[in-house]
Formats: sequence, C-alpha cells, structure tokens
Amino acid sequence: MSTENAAVNFSELVNKNKQTLARLQESPRLLLHRRDGEDLVLTTAARAEQDQTVVSAATRMLAAMARREPGSTELLLVILPDAFPWVRFLPEPDLHAFAVELVDTMRAADSIGNSASVAQLLVAWQHTAEVHSDPELLAALTKDHGEDYGPVRDPRDVA
Repeated sequence: MSTENAAVNFSELVNKNKQTLARLQESPRLLLHRRDGEDLVLTTAARAEQDQTVVSAATRMLAAMARREPGSTELLLVILPDAFPWVRFLPEPDLHAFAVELVDTMRAADSIGNSASVAQLLVAWQHTAEVHSDPELLAALTKDHGEDYGPVRDPRDVA
C-alpha cells in the first residue's frame, strides 16, 4: 500500500467508478481534481475515522500535558519553533499567547469534531508573525495616526 495519495480527474470517478474506487486499495486517499470547483479528497469511512482518532488522541495528550505537567508550557515554547518555524518572529508575550490559545483551541475543536478553528488560528498567528518579520510593515501597522476614523461597518452589511 502506498502512502502517497493518488490523484484523478473527477470525471474518471463518474465514468469509471469501479476502477477509480479500486485505487483506494493502493492509496489512503484519492484526490479528485474538478474543473468547476474545489478539488475533493475521497477516502474510506474507516480511514477518516482512524485519522480523526489519531488527531483527537494527540490533541488530548497535548492538552493534558499542558495542564498537568510542571514546566510543560516552557517545553511547548521550546518545541513550537520546530513545528512552526515562523513563531521565531513573534515577540515573547505573543509566543506565549499563541501556545496557550493553540492548546485551548485544539481541545475545543476536538470536542466538537471540527478542526476549522485550529486551521484559522494557525493562519492568523502566521500572519501576525509575518507582520513582525517585516520592520516596515510593523511600523506602518503600529503607527499612531493621531485620528479616530470612527466605527467600522459590519462587513456582513456590505451589499
């Protein structure tokens, strides 16, 4: 069994479904390319359940370690740059805030079985690190303009 994902056009699934689905015996996932929309990933229900079990177990272990083990926050702060090299650009207080927020969000997301909030959190903190990595951008975004531009419209109200 290959660990690489197979890829086919969506039309292959429609036109040759048995042969295409048989490829799931060789690969854990099948990437379906679509012309008119976002690509899809096809896997078996058992494989999806296994993946969720692994992610949930890792999340619970990380959260338990962070809550119970003395010095675990410090250890997390040491290993975060290995997992996310961009955290090196975060100021120390932000790095600590990221670590706490990551563990809390992973735990909450696991409790509802939806990791979208974790992905969003990672992207947001990575963007924060990008700002801190560029002195000109950081200066422009943190400059006091001396004015209050008033309330911001709710983006949902934009027609």
